Amino acid sequence: VQLQASGGGLVQAGGSLRLSCAASGRTFSSYAMGWFRQAPGKEREFVASISFSGTYTYYSDSVKDRFTISKDNAKNAAYLRMNSLKPEDTAVYYCAADINSAQTMDVLIPPYWGQGTLVTVSS
Repeated sequence: VQLQASGGGLVQAGGSLRLSCAASGRTFSSYAMGWFRQAPGKEREFVASISFSGTYTYYSDSVKDRFTISKDNAKNAAYLRMNSLKPEDTAVYYCAADINSAQTMDVLIPPYWGQGTLVTVSS
């Protein structure tokens, strides 16, 4: 599966953005999807994941209750809605796909990655 992330940009603190991840391949519905981010000078970190069916979602503590991950199998796309953005959310955001469980995506590195999209939150 090939992935392409989009939707990043510059937003003020407290604002919102929605990231999109477009996927190619007819088996998209079989993949769990995830979002990760890497801030300047920091390691990449898990943000959120969603099961292949879209039934189960998982979030890092830092984004829980502010971000929402979703998946549209009919459109071969996954999304990350980000509300109440903070300057510390500034990072390059990557989408990823894994045939394995979404629940373990925070510890097992997914095999498929999109290019990043930059999110900058100004204070």
